[in-house]
Parts: sequence; structure tokens; C-alpha cells
Amino acid sequence: MKFSNFGQKFTADSGITSLMDDLGNALASGDDMIMMGGGNPGHIPEIQQRVQQILGDMSRSEDDVRRVVGIYDPPQGEKHFIASLVDLLNSEYGWGLKPGNIALTNGSQAAFFMLFNMFGGRYGEDQHKHILLPLAPEYIGYADAGIEPDLFRAVQPDISFTDAHEFKYRVDFDAVEVTGETGAICVSRPTNPTGNVITDEELNRLEAMARQHDIPLIVDGAYGTPFPSLMFVDATPHWNDQIILCLSLSKLGLPAARTGIVIASEPVIKALSSINAIMNLATGSFGAMVAEPLVKSGEILALSRDVVCPFYRAKMEKAVTVFREAMGEDTCRWYVHKPEGAMFLWLWFPDLPITSLELYQRLKARGVLVVSGHYFFPGLPDDGWKHRHECLRVTYSQDDDRVAEGLRIIADEVKSLRA
Repeated sequence: MKFSNFGQKFTADSGITSLMDDLGNALASGDDMIMMGGGNPGHIPEIQQRVQQILGDMSRSEDDVRRVVGIYDPPQGEKHFIASLVDLLNSEYGWGLKPGNIALTNGSQAAFFMLFNMFGGRYGEDQHKHILLPLAPEYIGYADAGIEPDLFRAVQPDISFTDAHEFKYRVDFDAVEVTGETGAICVSRPTNPTGNVITDEELNRLEAMARQHDIPLIVDGAYGTPFPSLMFVDATPHWNDQIILCLSLSKLGLPAARTGIVIASEPVIKALSSINAIMNLATGSFGAMVAEPLVKSGEILALSRDVVCPFYRAKMEKAVTVFREAMGEDTCRWYVHKPEGAMFLWLWFPDLPITSLELYQRLKARGVLVVSGHYFFPGLPDDGWKHRHECLRVTYSQDDDRVAEGLRIIADEVKSLRA
């Protein structure tokens, strides 16, 4: 059998499929692999206990059981959850939302597939528009989401050094160019893979550029505000009809529920709902129904602020301390991106004698699963910039002792390469 162009594209090797294959195979084989590659959230006892309580309440309600497994929701998503979220966000932030401003998707990945192909790709016979990523590196899952080729244009960042072994990426606005060929601007906040949080000022400048060209600014808030709030610096929750804000329940502690949330102007939500109907008939009810009591009461914001964020901040601080001790101060050049949010450390080893992909393979052979940094530069030409082949993304969300062991093995491997 032969596949169409669509079939060939989406069955070819890609960063996200390689990542998920590695994770799945390692878990299924029962190998004692240290899992520092994926974005699976940690297991937070307070969150799990609260979810268990909600599930217990649902199981005792005949109406809730029927709603969660026995009926289709509308293509826009579960109505009670959407109504509660509208009330919460309007009460907290005064955004002036209506139910027609929110749609649910079967996970954020599905949301971005739909949004990128709504605004990027072929416009008639003679025009092709791209999605502008103003701050590379960016999320590995974006890279292969376009039906049309060459969907992304990315901008190389400014790099500033914030400590002897710490750096930060910043948007190089002199290099950010929005043209008639730009269909949308997209940025994650905090950024996966680096944990970078673009500032309120940077976000406002990007919004102004989007408004000037009448295109959306897509903000991937899967780790950000207003929930789950995996952010260690101040950042203001922000939305208006120029912005498409994408949220998720995964990093709150519900990754298997596959519930993405899109907040946008009503025409965008109507379009997403139509695509939902074609692709899925309806979105799943489970995640929305589990989270609805937390949203209705406002508890989701308190849990994010007082439980989820401190949990990851503590893990981040432990991971950074372990890696600093393992690498030492004077052995060789190494840097950690300033960890401002999410659940990752982004490690940079300038003048690494092998590529990050080769380092990934060597670490995998030693029982440590990470992700090679070269996957995180969609839309940026590989024009000899060595930096993109000198970085690793590691996850610190799992057991602290295992994370520490993995970080020490990474440090040992890098130092041995430079010995």
C-alpha cells in the first residue's frame, strides 16, 4: 500500500514520535531507566488526593456517571466546565469572556495542530503563510504539526549571561519580522524546553506586532498562568481578542485526561469547534468533569499557587544544586538556562566534542533518558550555529534521588568527553 503526502509526512520520523517511542518502550520493557526525557508531571499527593475525592463523589452520582461516560459533549466541549471557567476568569481578571470564547480539545497537542493549520499553510494558489516563533528554542511538539511544509519561521535568540554558569534567552526584536506571509505568532510561556518566561513587556510588544498585522498571538500556557502556574518569576495573566491563550490540565496532574483549553475570539472558537466535530465528533468529558469542581470554587488557582508551584520550585532548586556540585565550578564551560518555570533544565555545553544527539545516545546506553536539544529549533535554518547541537533538555519532575543520579551521570559523561 502507498500513503498519500499526508500519510507519508505523519508517519515519517520526528522528534516528538521518537521521544514518545523512547519513553513508552523504556516503561514497557521494565528497564531501570532514569526517565528524564518526557514532560510527564510529578505525582503530587495533595492533587492526587483531591482528584480521588472528586472521582469518589462522581461515582456516587448517577447523573455524573452518565455525563462522564454515556453522552457526547458538544464539539466545543463540556458546557458546565466552560461556564465555570468563564465565571472564574472574569471574576479574577475581568477578561469579559463569554461561553463562546472557550473551546476544549483532546489535549494541547491537538489544539496546536488545529490552530497552526488554521493560520499557517496555503492560502489559495499563490500564497503560503508561516507561523512565527519569535524565540527559539521552542516546543518539540510544534515541529511536525504542519500539513504544509515549511510552516514555521523561528528567530535566533539573544543570549545573556546571568551567572557564572547560568544564561537566559531573550527575544531579539531587531530580528523579529512580521510580514504579509506571517499567519500567526506563537510563543510558549514558560517555554518548553528551557523554562524561560518571556516578560510582560516582551509579551506586550509581540501582541502589538500581532495587532498591527491583524494576526493572532498564540500563547502556549500549558505550564503557565493562570493555572497550573509552574512559574518561579512574576508574570501577569493576560488575554484579549488578539490573543489565543492555550491552557491544559496535564501539568496540574491530569495528563491522561487529555484536556486542552483554548481561549480566543468567538470566530476562532467556532472554527475550532467545527474542526473538533470533524476530527473527533466531540472532546472527552473526563478531564473537564474532574476539574469542574476545582474551577467552580476557584480552588484550581489556590492549588496551582500554593501546592503545584512550590512542589516544582523545590524540585528545580534541588536539581540545580546537584548539577552544580556534579559539574564543579572550574572543570569546563557549562551553563544552565535560568530556570524560571516549567519542569525542565536546559543544559548548554559549549564546544562539546560530539553533538547533543550523540550525547543523548551515550546517556541512553548508561540508563539515562534525556532529549537532544537539536529537536527544539523548528523553523530555524541549520546554518552552522553550533549552539543548537550543544544542548540537552532534562526533566526534574520525577523522584528526586533518581533525578540526582541521572544528573550526576550526565555530568560524568560530559566531563569524560572533555578529559
